[in-house]
Amino acid sequence: MITLTRTDSSNPDFVALVKLLDAYLSEKDGREHDYYDQFNSIDKLKNVVVCYENGAAVACGAIKGFDAVAMEVKRMYTLPASRGKGLASLVLTELETWAVELGYKTCVLETGKRQVEAVELYKNRGYSLIPNYAQYIGIENSVCFQKTLGSN
Repeated sequence: MITLTRTDSSNPDFVALVKLLDAYLSEKDGREHDYYDQFNSIDKLKNVVVCYENGAAVACGAIKGFDAVAMEVKRMYTLPASRGKGLASLVLTELETWAVELGYKTCVLETGKRQVEAVELYKNRGYSLIPNYAQYIGIENSVCFQKTLGSN
């Protein structure tokens, strides 16, 4: 059985999944991971979704305020053994729904070009490429996306 839980960054299952995410990204990005790591603090995330499969935490994601109309999607991760089941899409949909409930109109996000599966997920979920924003301007490995909420 799949369940989604809305929580915050103090959730121990979220913390554990993020540690695995960071290890994965460190392996994928090598030394470049140090640059990204400074922007990935989870200390104060108020809007976190954890996906459970048969009671075990298997995927997560979060949103945080980006500007007056947009939330930024952060810390998306699915355990390798649970990939290919649509769980990331479920988490992302729940995050988007939550953003709408909070009055936001769009979601933005950054991911690495080497995270091919993540890039495909966002494209398939209706996200469009945008110029790199904020701290990602000029970062070769970064790719940024935006989606108007309420669209497929």
